[in-house]
Amino acid sequence: MSSILTNTAAMAALNTLRSINSNMEATQARVSSGLRVQTASDNAAYWSIATTMRSDNKALSAVQDAIGLGAAKTDTAYTALASAVDVVSEIKAKLVAAREPGVDKTKIDKELTELKNQLMSISQSASFSGENWLYNDTTTAPGTKQMVGSFVRNANGSVSVKTIDFDTSKSVLIDTKTAANGLLTKDYGVTQPSGSTTTTATYTLIYTGTGTAPSTLITLTTSTSYESVEGMISAVDSLLKDLTNSAATLGATKTRLDMQTEFVTDLIGTIDKGVGRLVDADMNEESTRLKALQTQQQLGIQALSIANTNSENILTLFRQ
Repeated sequence: MSSILTNTAAMAALNTLRSINSNMEATQARVSSGLRVQTASDNAAYWSIATTMRSDNKALSAVQDAIGLGAAKTDTAYTALASAVDVVSEIKAKLVAAREPGVDKTKIDKELTELKNQLMSISQSASFSGENWLYNDTTTAPGTKQMVGSFVRNANGSVSVKTIDFDTSKSVLIDTKTAANGLLTKDYGVTQPSGSTTTTATYTLIYTGTGTAPSTLITLTTSTSYESVEGMISAVDSLLKDLTNSAATLGATKTRLDMQTEFVTDLIGTIDKGVGRLVDADMNEESTRLKALQTQQQLGIQALSIANTNSENILTLFRQ
């Protein structure tokens, strides 16, 4: 039945065209944004997961920067500590040379003085971002330094920040307030020859000029006995072992930070991929769908045009 009041065919064609236009609008939004889940109304579950993981990735990016800062501090301390090991090894060699009969001990002592000054310079220069793990000139004892290592989200949704710790009491070389806290300023007890027997003695490599003066400072004079030189060599050897252990501990921390940096970088990339699988649009699929919708739109417009001409055809029935 044809009616001039209700054009059923035009209404159906118009409804179809509206549906096509709606689908085309959604497809064009996916093509332009690259996302198939752009808002919560697209897919509430996926949008919520993606939003949370994007937020976590920003936190991981901040962790990555913090690890970089911690690694820089560790690298600075390790580089200085390794240099100190070399200098102390040189001091040990000079003392061994002083054990040779006929050697001018005063000249060797001048070299020792310069090497000690170099150790002082190394300790004071090992500073990064206002922190120095090798030199302490305050009354506060060296403590544990915390460096941000990771951002963790537990299964129950709670979050926490984990740290990588390093005890700087193991790396301080010079402590101007409490000499016993510094590897280079503390006393080392040794056993040294004394005639046909042995005796105990205490030696200190560096005296900063503050606090109680050490009982015996490692220095050489023309009257320094060979037994005392051997005791000094033993003390410096013990010091060198402590320095080596400290450098090994700091080196292990440095390696841990480097590994954590690589892990966080990989984790950020993995999370990005995971989020992409949830919300990214398949551009090949969307471009194909867009082309099909454009064709459907053209056909819908043509169908609506044909439906509208039906009313005009009725007028021909009233013409004479």
